Amino acid sequence: MVTLKGEHIYLRALEPEDLEFIHAIENNEVIWELSNTQTPYSKFLIKQYLENAHKDIYEVKQLRLIISNYSNIALGMIDLFDFDFKNSRAGVGVLIKDTAERQKGIGNEALELLVQYCKTHLNLHQLYCNISEDNEASLKLFSKHGFQIVGLKKDWNFVNGSYKNEYLLQLIN
Repeated sequence: MVTLKGEHIYLRALEPEDLEFIHAIENNEVIWELSNTQTPYSKFLIKQYLENAHKDIYEVKQLRLIISNYSNIALGMIDLFDFDFKNSRAGVGVLIKDTAERQKGIGNEALELLVQYCKTHLNLHQLYCNISEDNEASLKLFSKHGFQIVGLKKDWNFVNGSYKNEYLLQLIN
């Protein structure tokens, strides 16, 4: 049986107590490039989002889960977005909040759990992600899980005064 519990971390649904954690992530300008965010989010808007987080993925077309350790400390988030039931696919994004916690296998374990969940519970045919050409850590992470680069979107994102290329990666079952 598939579970959302790994050896070191588990994935859980959003809770009202996650307000400060999500607010800190969504308002960190350093990571706006990853999420294509342009403006800060208020606590009010995030609270509204959390109040609706219980809605079904088939209705809202996305699923955000908290990556937590077994001391119940939130470490990051992993998302399914653009969920497309008809074509059996979804986009994936993963973020570990603190840079000191990155490259320790947390994202690896979270992605492994999510990929299994998508195969077993959502019966998805494919997952995809969009990764900046210079994000070597993410390219390595997703490649490790079988995602393959299928295209390069040239001058795709305008970041800090210049355009950056972005890869499209797919994992097809």
